[in-house]
Amino acid sequence: MTQSVNTLPAIALRGTTILPDMIVHFDVSRERSIKAIEAAMLHEQEIFLITQKDPEVEEPGLSQLYKVGTIAYIKQVIKLPHDLLRVFVEGRERAALLSLTQEEPFLNAEIAVIETDKDQYGENIKEAMHRSLSELFQQYSRDSRKVSRELAVQILNIGDLEELITQISVNIPLTWQNRQNFLEALTLENRYEVLGAILQNEIEILKVGQELQKKLKTRIDKNQREYILREQMKLIREELGEENTSDTAEEYRKKLKDLDAPKGVKDKISKEISRFRSMISSAAESAVLSTYIETLLSLPWNKRSQDSEDLKEAWKILETGHYGLKDVKERIMEFLSVRSLTKGGKSPILCLVGPPGTGKTSIARSVAEALHKKYVRICLGGVRDEAEIRGHRKTYVGAMPGRITAALQQAGVSNPLMLLDEIDKTSSDYKGDTSAALLEVLDPEQNSRFNDHYVEVPQDLSEVLFIATANDMQEIPRPLLDRMEVIEISGYTENEKEHIAKEHLIPKQMEINGLPKGSLVIQTPALRKIINLYTREAGVRNLERKIGQICRKSAREIMENHQEKVKITTKNLEKFLGKSRYSYIMANKKDEIGIARGLAWTQAGGDTLQIEVNVMPGKGELVLTGQLGDVMKESAQAGISYIRSVAEKYDIRPEFFQENDIHIHIPEGAVPKDGPSAGITMATAMLSAIVKKPVRADVAMTGEITLRGRVLPIGGLKEKLLAAKYAKIQEVLVPSENKADIEEMDDEILHGLKISFVENMNEVLHRALTRA
Repeated sequence: MTQSVNTLPAIALRGTTILPDMIVHFDVSRERSIKAIEAAMLHEQEIFLITQKDPEVEEPGLSQLYKVGTIAYIKQVIKLPHDLLRVFVEGRERAALLSLTQEEPFLNAEIAVIETDKDQYGENIKEAMHRSLSELFQQYSRDSRKVSRELAVQILNIGDLEELITQISVNIPLTWQNRQNFLEALTLENRYEVLGAILQNEIEILKVGQELQKKLKTRIDKNQREYILREQMKLIREELGEENTSDTAEEYRKKLKDLDAPKGVKDKISKEISRFRSMISSAAESAVLSTYIETLLSLPWNKRSQDSEDLKEAWKILETGHYGLKDVKERIMEFLSVRSLTKGGKSPILCLVGPPGTGKTSIARSVAEALHKKYVRICLGGVRDEAEIRGHRKTYVGAMPGRITAALQQAGVSNPLMLLDEIDKTSSDYKGDTSAALLEVLDPEQNSRFNDHYVEVPQDLSEVLFIATANDMQEIPRPLLDRMEVIEISGYTENEKEHIAKEHLIPKQMEINGLPKGSLVIQTPALRKIINLYTREAGVRNLERKIGQICRKSAREIMENHQEKVKITTKNLEKFLGKSRYSYIMANKKDEIGIARGLAWTQAGGDTLQIEVNVMPGKGELVLTGQLGDVMKESAQAGISYIRSVAEKYDIRPEFFQENDIHIHIPEGAVPKDGPSAGITMATAMLSAIVKKPVRADVAMTGEITLRGRVLPIGGLKEKLLAAKYAKIQEVLVPSENKADIEEMDDEILHGLKISFVENMNEVLHRALTRA
């Protein structure tokens, strides 16, 4: 093998390789390639064509080019529109790329022409190579039909081995990678081996293709046979008057073909359609099966909606729709951020717990809007039958899928936001436990194969974003609560209600009642009066009703009296809403013996409890009135036991408890009261009545008491503190273990209140009883 060194303009080819003796044209668009052609045309029209390894690289260097290329003669250059050149070339000989002497304005390559030494093989070896290659080419041309018969005969008549190899390589369709491999085969033996391997591989692929073609033909013949039989069956059904079943089955088949669902689901539906087709239309089971098939076809098995990943837009929607609810908004933003980073992951199962009217249901709708998810709501209040969740077996009369499946059907996608409203209001009876049926639905480890009794095919609920709402966490069974991430939504402060009314409720009610913008003005003092004296709630539902009432009366004023604008002030508020309905029990004017102020949590928010204690001659009985619950009665018992244990400290005679009755009463006797948080209040009031020491009127307290006088933590602290503020209480005694809850509260709630942390009854009595 000999080499002679030369320098020629070069073109880097993308996705094509040109061999010696090939006559071919290609288009040129790159600036460097066009300049290389211009340079070649000035010097004997010779150019070096080398293939680049990666076709996507725009300006390849030496390392990105193969090492063997072809010296070609430019026969013709045609200018095309859009600065394109069509170059017609003839490949002449192989050459090795040694280096690039320049890269701009065009590639100039230092090359070494490769000349193969001839007559190094014996005649027998060359003859064996010739025969082998001829047989392979003959079989290839017969099987592929990509080479014309005349050309094949012409090539097979070539006697020279090297010429035969060359002609076969340039006349069969090869990928540019195979051509490059062939070009880099420098000896005759190497070229023979590479070309033989390519032909052998192509023959094998053709054989596999022919086998597949035969199988396909067999299948088509089978389908034609089935079609003929179906047409005959259709004719028979028409004669029997059963044409509808067959037509409906065909309709189901078309829908099944378009259905995007797992293979197991499609097989199940196909089997049921076959059963349906073979049934008589008048049969009772035909209607049941038809409904079942339609249900399966209408479920969104693999159909998903594209969720939004725009964090700014999501935050804007959440902020615009709701005031406050910081924890919910931040949790949704965290979920969005994590999903954007992981490109998937399990959806959280959130449970929003809080009083009525605080926006739990409506925030879920805003979350769906922010995430661009479909929104479906399932109300679980009063649901007692397990089949409501899991569905009925389809063998029962009137069977239907459960609410979860029905909600997916309604959403039309497999990844909606599903709101489980009032999850704490579910109950159980002899038909099963609803909350137990929800355990599988709300478990991320199980709900990827949720089994509805009606559907009978596992459904994937792992992509559903579940949000549950509840008023009272205590009513949710522990196993169910354990599966959810609880976010507590506490009641709104007066300031928050004011903001919500101005930004959301008033504009909404004005629009509902047809009031033009600017035609109704509710002054801030009047709005505060509505919040404090006309509504008593943790949320804003009643506040919205009162604003709606004002809007309706304003609409009448505008229509009857032709007023352009109605202004609501504290003076004319009674004209629109009547007399105020509520008044807070304000802090007592003076300190009194046996009267202590406690704090209570209700579903409507916080409230103050005035606990009254009287001591009377008697037989040592403890009388409790005011409709107290069992827990509250036990707190009173614990309180009196504590007082008896410290009687000596306060100079109380031992006989006192046998000679006197103690009566504890909490006003508003018609309202049931329960819970341990009034324990320290009752103990303080009892001790005050016994030792005749007044309790400070400006102090309120909350905390559970133990027999040894320790003060234990309580819940609902935010609502209780708000009630204390409304009642003009100056100081609130709070269990020390609730310190973390206080630290999380806004200054708006704590402003104007002195919070004193207490650990035991000694500290409570020291702060609550007057020092006189």
